Amino acid sequence: MAEDFYKTLGVSKNASQNEIQKAYLKMARKYHPDLNPKDPEGAKKKFQELQTAFETLKDPEKRRQYDQFGPDYERFGGAGNPFGGGGNPFGGGGNPFGGGFSGGGASFSFDDILNAFGGGASAGGGNPFGGGSPFGGGRRRRSPAPQKGEDVTATVSVPLATAVLGGTIPVTIRRERGGMVSVDAKIPVGIETGKKIRLRGMGEPGVGGGPNGDVILEVEIAPHPFYSRFGKDLTVKTPITLKEAAFGAKVDVPTPRGTVAVTIPSGATTGTRLRLKGLGVAPDGEKPGDLYVECAVSLPKSWSKEDLELLRKLDSDVPNVREKLRF
Repeated sequence: MAEDFYKTLGVSKNASQNEIQKAYLKMARKYHPDLNPKDPEGAKKKFQELQTAFETLKDPEKRRQYDQFGPDYERFGGAGNPFGGGGNPFGGGGNPFGGGFSGGGASFSFDDILNAFGGGASAGGGNPFGGGSPFGGGRRRRSPAPQKGEDVTATVSVPLATAVLGGTIPVTIRRERGGMVSVDAKIPVGIETGKKIRLRGMGEPGVGGGPNGDVILEVEIAPHPFYSRFGKDLTVKTPITLKEAAFGAKVDVPTPRGTVAVTIPSGATTGTRLRLKGLGVAPDGEKPGDLYVECAVSLPKSWSKEDLELLRKLDSDVPNVREKLRF
């Protein structure tokens, strides 16, 4: 199938000269080999196709001949010159190896293409791929100006204990151009869900020798089977036996500061809360929060006949516990 120059530039057949120029500049920036280090040959091929399409469509006469004869228009419309350029094999108004493009009311140099992303263009006689003119003359091509790489964002799940006490967690980041990278991320004491951690220099590689971007981690605190957090306060659901609830007891409770013996009062029920002052979250330089021990009476899964009979006798003396229950 014959190449469609309009499709190559992404414009309609009724596009104006200005639209063709803008489309070319946009596509040229996208496919410039310097900005496609993963596939420089593919980018170079695409870039050359853009060059060919633009060189034809920017010139009204060439465009008219192309519309009439297609990509082989030079064989038919050259008036004796098989290249159709009046002696110039590249068409006269815009030598792609000359030092600029012109024709069709538009005039700009190849520098315009790369100026949009901070670099110069080819300073070597207009050759976008070499070190100057392909015919041996011209100056050496300048590299694009250094640019910082793009930042990479990711969400990281942090265990509650690490969020409360601080520490490090392994993180693997997937980058589009820089591949995978693994790092131990430092977690500050007392960090909360929604906070961000910046890993400098771990993002996408820079362009033209510029610095790498950063990795920005958004923190989510993972749920804990027993502990929950409210600001700087912690609550731990602590199972106790029916006997401990009835008679009271001392039970060991693990806390961020170590195991603590907690006194369970006689008659405790599920939901009874005991406050341990200063044993909550303690961010650096801040007053620590508190730890609340919330009792949860744990009943046996099976009962003996004697146990059940005793419970019936005990329950006969208990008043209606739902007497005041209202909606």
